[in-house]
Amino acid sequence: MASVLDQAEIDALLAGAAAPAPTEIAPNSLVFSRQRRDADTLEIKAYDFKRPERVSKDQMRALQTLHEGFARNFGAALSGFLRTIVEVKVGTCEQMTYSEFTSGLPNPTSFNLISADGLEGQLCLEVSPLIIYPIIDRLLGGNTQDLFIPQRPLTLIETRLIGNVTKRALTGLSEAWAKIKPLKFDITASESNPQLVQIVPPNEVVVVIGFEVKMNTRAGTMNLCIPYNVIEPVMEQLSSQSWFSATKNQRSKETEQIVTQTIHRAPLLVTGILAETTITVRDLLQLSVGDIIVTEKLASKPVVVAVEGEKKFFAQLGQHRGSRALKVARIIGPDDRT
Repeated sequence: MASVLDQAEIDALLAGAAAPAPTEIAPNSLVFSRQRRDADTLEIKAYDFKRPERVSKDQMRALQTLHEGFARNFGAALSGFLRTIVEVKVGTCEQMTYSEFTSGLPNPTSFNLISADGLEGQLCLEVSPLIIYPIIDRLLGGNTQDLFIPQRPLTLIETRLIGNVTKRALTGLSEAWAKIKPLKFDITASESNPQLVQIVPPNEVVVVIGFEVKMNTRAGTMNLCIPYNVIEPVMEQLSSQSWFSATKNQRSKETEQIVTQTIHRAPLLVTGILAETTITVRDLLQLSVGDIIVTEKLASKPVVVAVEGEKKFFAQLGQHRGSRALKVARIIGPDDRT
């Protein structure tokens, strides 16, 4: 049974309704923290607890630039491996939760778990079947023109074949990350259903770099998922200014030695030009065995030595251990007429 109000309660309700509206108290302008600061001079940013952004914009730009270099090198490596032009470029670079990343992936797909020597945790490399099966068809001698994309997990043979592609991707990742920290990437496991793999909690922030892979008339996507807690130890080194300045001003001595050794082993064609002259096409067609071609150069003049078609030295024609030889006399100067 509903309670009945007495006269005192009725009077209190009427007095409350007739009372003026309470004045709104202005909020305190101070922000409470370890140090008291004025709110007018303090930059306050909105924070969404459902989608926290733990990576700054400078660090995101640095990650995107770093993986753009990886995409160029990986595309060149795939082009040489498949003997056809393969274009790889960065399509997206954003941060999201791990559950959002896995929910947007197809099933089945090629979902690879990657571990790095210098980092704790695992990364994910997902390759779309839209580009996997054309690559496999290319490796087996097909032309990928009328290729049907099956909706099934990869077989063991297909997994072994596509492993040659992922190995080159990991090599390119190691080269790209070497500017930040020397890392060695290895595939620890592969799965066809991304919903069955939980490397981090669903609400954990991850950085997802999306790549577009094009081969002839076929195209597909490749996604690299990097959890924030994995790369958190190296995040301070990913600020764009320090990273760009380091890559511009520092030159690795090991890289210089490798380039120098490679150049030293490069073969060059060396040619000795005994004499040069001009001849008409008619005289050329009438040449036969025993004909003599007259030049304006004396036999006593030095021979010109050319390296890859460029005239570099003067030499004397002679003999060494029973073979014709050229003894270098001096370098051709800018005032010498050859």
